[in-house]
Amino acid sequence: MARTLDKTLPVMWTTCAAPPRILIADDQPDLIDALKLLLKGQGIEMDGVNSPDAAIAALEARAFDLLLMDLNYTGDTTSGREGIDLLSRVQALDHLLPVIVMTGWGSVDIAVEAMRRGVRDFVQKPWDNAQLLATLRSEIEEGRARRQRDASDRRELAEALKIQQRLLPQQVPQIDGCELAASWQPASGVGGDCFDALRFGDARLALSIADVVGKGIPAALLMSNLQAAVRAFASDAVEPRELCQQVNRILCGNIAEGRFISFFYCLIDSAAGTLVYTNAGHYFPMLVRADGTSVRLEAGGPVLGVLQHAEYEQAHVALSPGDRLVLFTDGLTEARNAADDEFGEQRLLDAAIEHRACSAPALQARLADAVASFTAGQMHDDATLVVLGVDQG
Repeated sequence: MARTLDKTLPVMWTTCAAPPRILIADDQPDLIDALKLLLKGQGIEMDGVNSPDAAIAALEARAFDLLLMDLNYTGDTTSGREGIDLLSRVQALDHLLPVIVMTGWGSVDIAVEAMRRGVRDFVQKPWDNAQLLATLRSEIEEGRARRQRDASDRRELAEALKIQQRLLPQQVPQIDGCELAASWQPASGVGGDCFDALRFGDARLALSIADVVGKGIPAALLMSNLQAAVRAFASDAVEPRELCQQVNRILCGNIAEGRFISFFYCLIDSAAGTLVYTNAGHYFPMLVRADGTSVRLEAGGPVLGVLQHAEYEQAHVALSPGDRLVLFTDGLTEARNAADDEFGEQRLLDAAIEHRACSAPALQARLADAVASFTAGQMHDDATLVVLGVDQG
């Protein structure tokens, strides 16, 4: 049982705009009453519940600054498993909520497991009033600061995402005799994938796709540098290998150690029925023919940003009516299902061949759906998919 209340303890939170509210989960009503008496003069509001399900219901109903919880709720149970299971549910519901465990049956193993699951502190019954209040004060303040940082980070990510989205083609350009469709999905707000499409006339188009090693804002910043460099050098007269060499030299002088970019760039002339490309270490795009055969676009050189004087080969490919060109990043092919199986390039190629008669937008949607079905919608990496379809003529 708790010690008697020390009436000389200082009142807390007198300057707070909103008094903190904590949730206490314990199966002993007298303990909840004792804590209510302790907290009454400290400016801390509280709700009390006596079961794990009631704790979850309370957390779903309103916001709390802290959860003070027992590990055992049923009869003479002392294993702590009920509390450990509750911790998992709380983390899934609110991973920023500070949790303090208070129990009279603590053990080293249970304490360690609780800490691993995100518990901020571990208090033995009976508690010391002054120490408990100091712990509550510290964890509530740190929890509020964590939420403020998280909200600030979310705002920054939202702004970064808006900027990155504006750097992508706002409308996918089209040229005579071809149809183009694309999708871009970052894994965590902003990403290291990008694609671009630059129209150089009624029948000529430049396509590019790239993937920066890493995720988040650093990868997005590097990707914006790449996009700016490509758009600065790209023109109807600049061959893919020349553009790749120029962009690589710029990136090598400005890229952080350990960073690099895989990149594919091609020029399409629908009137001449040609595609000229270079591949800087990117996944080999798939050119699926109308008859179901396929070609992988491999010619090129190393990834960008590593070897300043790297040279790149380029190759010419004939385009025929009914052809489908598929550009992709590893977020699709390396996506995994619940059994940890990888979707893989072969599944993507098989799906592209199976649905090759579809229009470019329909094929892009079919391929994206195939990956989503395989992973049950759980994508953990940036995923970009571009499909160009050559008209049947």
